[in-house]
Amino acid sequence: MPFVQVGGTDVHYVEAGSGPPLVFLHGFGSCGEAWHQQAAAFAPHFRAVAFDSVNHGHSSNSPRGEPEPDRADELDGFLAALGIERPVLAGNSMGALTVLRWAVRHPDRALALVPSGMGVQPPAGEDGGTAEVVRRMREPVSDEVLFLPAEAGFTGGFAERSPAAYQRYVRLRSTATRIEASRHPRQPAMADPAREELAGRVGAIRSPMQIVVGEHDWLAPAARHLHDLVAGSRLAVVPGAPHNVYYEAAEAYNRVVSEFLAFAQTIVRP
Repeated sequence: MPFVQVGGTDVHYVEAGSGPPLVFLHGFGSCGEAWHQQAAAFAPHFRAVAFDSVNHGHSSNSPRGEPEPDRADELDGFLAALGIERPVLAGNSMGALTVLRWAVRHPDRALALVPSGMGVQPPAGEDGGTAEVVRRMREPVSDEVLFLPAEAGFTGGFAERSPAAYQRYVRLRSTATRIEASRHPRQPAMADPAREELAGRVGAIRSPMQIVVGEHDWLAPAARHLHDLVAGSRLAVVPGAPHNVYYEAAEAYNRVVSEFLAFAQTIVRP
């Protein structure tokens, strides 16, 4: 279980394989190990790395009552600590937001970008209920909760259709670190860019981008709007898939990403 110090956070990560670095960023409440289906698929050709963001997985908690460290800063520090200069970055949900914010700071540094389950909100009034979803996700849990349910990230009935996969996801994410942060939520910190600035700045991104979103994801309109804003980007809408498209629809997600990376490696410098 490797760890690396990034700012004030003891960051846990997992990795497998060798080759170009492919770094996975998890969503809110999840963890790096939830990318295990991607690690298995991509390790034969890439150095597949997935890390736990602050207040998640086996990484450390930030102080209570203070804003969290900025996750774009965290990603910068993590890449530096591992000596990764030209990454492929794949993030879901909160992780994809970090990827986009990082790419605004570094418009052509990444070999490729794969944001999923995220985008840029269309004009006001078309958020698809995102604000309410986020509010519910950030509500504190009671002290009696030991396993953090995750139905909202999956299609209805997934827990019943695939109980082993669903329960595995719940166990992976329900670490002591995450439970503590769920009982005592921190305020996220985002600057340069703030989330509200993305619409005006993502158009400067020059790294190849493949956007992936599930058909039933509440953020599908935002993913489409991101595609409209970033010239040359590609958009894949996975039929029947949920917000956590990479997990529930791993085979389809992996196929889209594999085909995109084969294309991206032909058009970018190493």
